[in-house]
Amino acid sequence: MAIAVIPARYSATRLPGKPLVPLAGKPMIQRVWERASQAKRISRVIVATDDERILKAAAAFGAEAVMTRSEHRSGTERVAEVAAHIPGSGEEVFVNVQGDEPLVEPEAIDTLVEAIESEAEVLIATLMVPIAKPADIMDPNIVKVVLDFDGNALYFSRAPIPWVRDREAPVHVQHMKHLGLYAFRRAALLEFPTLPVGDLERIEQLEQLRWMENGYKIRVAETVHDSVSVDVPEDVARVERLLREAASAS
Repeated sequence: MAIAVIPARYSATRLPGKPLVPLAGKPMIQRVWERASQAKRISRVIVATDDERILKAAAAFGAEAVMTRSEHRSGTERVAEVAAHIPGSGEEVFVNVQGDEPLVEPEAIDTLVEAIESEAEVLIATLMVPIAKPADIMDPNIVKVVLDFDGNALYFSRAPIPWVRDREAPVHVQHMKHLGLYAFRRAALLEFPTLPVGDLERIEQLEQLRWMENGYKIRVAETVHDSVSVDVPEDVARVERLLREAASAS
């Protein structure tokens, strides 16, 4: 079993107040909390915020919520602050559930927890999903990942990896999209804020590269459940449409 932490920062450049944006009658942070709470391998769900408005909203729909510092550079650092205040032995698993993915699948969270708990030496795990649309391979907003023979990440990039050099040859390549859902063992998570930021993280603007540049391995499990994040105002209508379709199908 694992503890899920949902980092929820109020100030977002492209969509201010994003966690409280209403989606089909509920604030987005409630949508995320409800989905995470449905995961079978999650024993506790905590909203971690830096704003009283989000704290009050979370209390209103019955979520456990805590205030965290405002200066965190990433959601992982916010999750680490929460983990630091929860007593444990060092082996506990914490899941970083992105606060802007109201359609996150509980089954995907369970797959992630299973991946990190499957072997004691796995300290960090994340997810990937096959890319279905060819245009997504070239899209820099969609992060790609390639693995070694043991299922650990070799690299994450906004570039199309692997690059097919000989396009005349009959080569079949399944490009994989990285999903921003992470599981950490407590000891590794607490070390993250102390790790130096490397050139690759700066260039690609991908925080998971900090782990790799500092020698960590990241186990990557495959799921069939893609994610839909809310980054800009236009995404709100898209997610509401998907919520309506899911409600009518159930």
